Amino acid sequence: MSEDETMKSSLRRSLHRGRDTLAWKLSGLDERTLRLPRTPTGFTLLGVVKHMAQVEIVYFGDTFGRSWPHPEEVVTDADITLDPQADWCASETETAGYLLDFYARVAAFADETIDGFGLAAQGRVPHWPSGRDETTLGGMMVHVLNDLTRHLGQIDIVREGIDGAAGLSESAPNLPRGFDRAAYLERLQRIADRF
Repeated sequence: MSEDETMKSSLRRSLHRGRDTLAWKLSGLDERTLRLPRTPTGFTLLGVVKHMAQVEIVYFGDTFGRSWPHPEEVVTDADITLDPQADWCASETETAGYLLDFYARVAAFADETIDGFGLAAQGRVPHWPSGRDETTLGGMMVHVLNDLTRHLGQIDIVREGIDGAAGLSESAPNLPRGFDRAAYLERLQRIADRF
């Protein structure tokens, strides 16, 4: 396997792991909880799913000359003009089940681009400024991973605040077992109170 193939495989695995983690972090929550705004800017758990699906449609589709086959599911520039948060807001008809399925279908579409092009394949991001709009598949994979992992961090904090659920992934939570979290929190509080 060439160095490029090894890197592409590693990036693809990371992207798949991030997508799986996103779905896992939302599991077990009801529709209302997934839709409730959790920050003053209106961040919602379900909004992240819609946003990431739209991100992957553009960055792994339009950028490389591939159109999403269901244009009615795409948030357009006209939609954004009417509502600047259109790609973040799950409408009343866009249920959690629908949006998770939508993102899974988009992920398969994105994987077709990843499988069909090399890391150095050239693309052009339609909404980036002229002169800075050219990219490569490798650059887009890193860009999308960066976006996804940023939002997963936000979801981690929000989900822990909802019901205490925390961890890196279902199979590897990456949290100490048998840890006295209450004592740890008290210790942190005592230290903070000294300042």
